[in-house]
Amino acid sequence: MKIDPRGPRFGAAITTVVVAIVVVTGSGWLLLAQTLVFAIGAIAGLRYAPYGIVYKALIRPRLSPPVEFEAEAPPRFAQGTGMVMAAVGTIGYLAVSPIVGAVFAGLTLAAAFLNAAFDLCLGCQMYLLIQRIRPAA
Repeated sequence: MKIDPRGPRFGAAITTVVVAIVVVTGSGWLLLAQTLVFAIGAIAGLRYAPYGIVYKALIRPRLSPPVEFEAEAPPRFAQGTGMVMAAVGTIGYLAVSPIVGAVFAGLTLAAAFLNAAFDLCLGCQMYLLIQRIRPAA
């Protein structure tokens, strides 16, 4: 399936704001909510991702049609990596140590910010690297 690449970037911008609030407040519960947002995108697909739904309903109608589309698999993989990092941060904040929570929230924030600000999706790049080094089936 092909997607409008502006959608995941919009989602990354919202994620940046949410996780920045987490880093400032230390809220493990807010990071848990973000983890669930990542999980929906990774497991159910980007068309069901909450921020993607907002983009499709409110933002995309106001934009010109996309010039190009991209495969869904790399951004969906990125949602999965975000889910794992945010989940570890959530567990850190809520059960282990605020330092563990802050470190993983910081990593999540950095990845989301790079995507939102510079269109550099680290999870997408990881996906492409794995595809290149994976043995042919």
